[in-house]
Amino acid sequence: MEEDIKVIVFALGTEEYGVEVDSVKTIERLSPITRVPKTYHFVKGVINLRGVVVPVIDLRGRFGLPETEHTEHTRIIIVNVNEMEVGFIVDTANDVIDLNTDLIESPPEVVGGIKAKYLRGVAKVGNDRLLIMLNLPEVLNKQEIIQLEDMGE
Repeated sequence: MEEDIKVIVFALGTEEYGVEVDSVKTIERLSPITRVPKTYHFVKGVINLRGVVVPVIDLRGRFGLPETEHTEHTRIIIVNVNEMEVGFIVDTANDVIDLNTDLIESPPEVVGGIKAKYLRGVAKVGNDRLLIMLNLPEVLNKQEIIQLEDMGE
């Protein structure tokens, strides 16, 4: 069924990704991250976000992309995943677009080296722009969520 949704556009390297605005709580500048021992390699630690401890995940690490230096454009997108707040470190996040769901197609097996299970689909925006839509509940599996929930307590 055709529906318009608002999407936050962010980048990892040269690829553009999107998450629905409804899933995003806020977008923050990179702040000091407190490391937590014995976590997954892509979990960078926790931040204190206005009194709430939020686990922070490096999406580059999660997707197996090479790490890069953080810049002034680096952002942490705070999203709700399975009723838990999680921060995703991204290279940039500076666009909100309206997207018709009819433009989202099923993802190919691998997009930019990222497994299809993490993806909701690929949206054609304009003539030559592709937007990779994330499937947030699949970005973290249940065991990872349980470990992150323990970090926030």
